[in-house]
Order: sequence, then structure tokens, then C-alpha cells
Amino acid sequence: MIVNEWTGKKKLRKQYRFVNQVPLRNTNDALLVNWCELTITDEESHVIYRNSFATDYPLDRKNIKQTIEAGRTRWKVENENNNTLKTKDYNFKHNFGHGKKHLSSLLASLNILAFLVHTVLEWFDQCYALVRNSLASRKTFFDDLRALTRYMVFDSWQKLMEFMLGGLDIPAPEI
Repeated sequence: MIVNEWTGKKKLRKQYRFVNQVPLRNTNDALLVNWCELTITDEESHVIYRNSFATDYPLDRKNIKQTIEAGRTRWKVENENNNTLKTKDYNFKHNFGHGKKHLSSLLASLNILAFLVHTVLEWFDQCYALVRNSLASRKTFFDDLRALTRYMVFDSWQKLMEFMLGGLDIPAPEI
């Protein structure tokens, strides 16, 4: 199915292809999936986007556009989340190696949990938010935190954050 679309700036040609019940691999016991692909080209026939998806939903001319849009949206969300975790010093990889049994899932879960805790801290802990926002990156924060806690003992998280604020010459907020 081909759809020509005007974006307001340029004309795009969207080609949708799909097939139902194809084997996922070349074996007799292969899982059967429904496959679809979107290729977007510009007026000069340069490919500007191509991606394919496998699904268990039956595909037809009526639902192919909606199914591909859902696949693109899901891919974008997952890719942006993974990139955030990879580039914000959480050392997150798309797979942590295979490990034994559930190791890769455990490591990914711990990374996501750490990201969640840091996000909540940034929302609700004024001292943490001030320290984080005054440092260049999370890596700097983690390196400073690691060095301080290696050589010093703090009575509480609050005392640690106040110490870091003092070292950065930032007044601690009134709590």
C-alpha cells in the first residue's frame, strides 16, 4: 500500500508492506508472526526512514498504518529510555551479556530502579537537586559521592548533601 503525504514542507511517499503467518526463523518449529514494514522516501526517492516490525496481531489494509505507528512509538519510547540510561552514567547496555539464568534482567532492573530513585530524589530532596544541578554531569556526582563515602562517614544522607553543598559554596535550603 502506498500513501503520498504532504508535510507542509515536502512531499513524502510512504510504502506499507505486510504479510501474515511467516516463520520467525528457518526451522520447522519456528514461531509464526505477522510482519510489516514502512519505507518513507522523499521526492527524489531517497529513503529517509525504513523499519520493520513483527507482531501477533493480524494485519490488513485497514489496520496497517495504525499498527506501524504503534510499533514506531513503542520503539521510540524504548530507544529513548535506553539511551537515557546509557548516556547518563548508569552503564546500561541493551543486554548485559547473557549471564546465568536471570542475571541480565536483574542488572537491568537494578539500573532502572536506581534511575527511578534518583528521579524521585531530584523531585523531593532540595539538597540533592541543588547538588545535582550544580555539577556538570551525573558522572561527576557519582564520582564525588564515591570519593567522599570512601574516606568519610556521614550520619545521614542529609548531612552528606549539606557537606557537598558547603563544598560547592551553595547555601543549604531551609528545611
